[in-house]
Amino acid sequence: MYQSRMWFHSRLASHLICFGTLVVLLCISSGQLTAQDEAAEFGDAPAAAEAPAAAPANPGAPAAPAAPPAEKNLLRWWIDALTWPYVIVFLAMSFILVSLMVMNMLAIRRDAILPQQLIDGFDEKLNAKEFQGAYDLARSDESLLGQVLSTGLGRLSGGYNKAIEGMQEVGEMESMSLEHRLSYMALIGSLAPMVGLLGTVQGMIASFDVIAKSTSSPKPSELAVGISTAMTTTLVGLLLAIPAIAAYNILKNKVARLMLEVGVTSEGLMGRFEAFQPQTTKK
Repeated sequence: MYQSRMWFHSRLASHLICFGTLVVLLCISSGQLTAQDEAAEFGDAPAAAEAPAAAPANPGAPAAPAAPPAEKNLLRWWIDALTWPYVIVFLAMSFILVSLMVMNMLAIRRDAILPQQLIDGFDEKLNAKEFQGAYDLARSDESLLGQVLSTGLGRLSGGYNKAIEGMQEVGEMESMSLEHRLSYMALIGSLAPMVGLLGTVQGMIASFDVIAKSTSSPKPSELAVGISTAMTTTLVGLLLAIPAIAAYNILKNKVARLMLEVGVTSEGLMGRFEAFQPQTTKK
């Protein structure tokens, strides 16, 4: 049961990551098509420039005002500022982060760890002295509480203390597994600002390189390319890191609270066997 639940979560995460990869590839292909369209559009410009300009009808008339520059699409501006390598890295990190959030939120639902229906049914079985029925009920349930209770009843033949030790082992293993999956969210929260810092350093180096190679005062537009890369990568890295770290801490606290409730509830249900001691054969 535990392995089937882990298989479900791993398959779900893999499907989400594959979906994110597909979206990234679609974004890259659309960006390449847009670049090709722009190149084809600019390729017609020299032919138009080579055509002789028509003489103005009235030489004394003032020249027509120049057309304002075309506004760049916001998405296109972000892509140009980040450059494609950082776009791919940040998109991959964002989709993996969303996949991990969905997987962890499904794994730590109260119904998946501490179902009230199991608590009521198990308590009724024990009150009716149906111990085998209680064991079958706990064993057939895929929740963490079901695993803990079935382990406790299975080891009760060795004494109450052995049963409690087995229950604690199962709880600790599941807690470690949940925290292990949560740690990947903290990893993304730590890596995203570092990737942004890498883009910051790279962008500033590009701007200083323009200054170093320029024989005169460089144009502000030439310096703005590197500076926009530096600032934008830092911004996107922080936008990824803040929700990742926040979600990690919130979910970690929820896991700790649910694990405590599982321990208190399971020991409360098994408390009626506290006086039970295994029978030893006398030699």
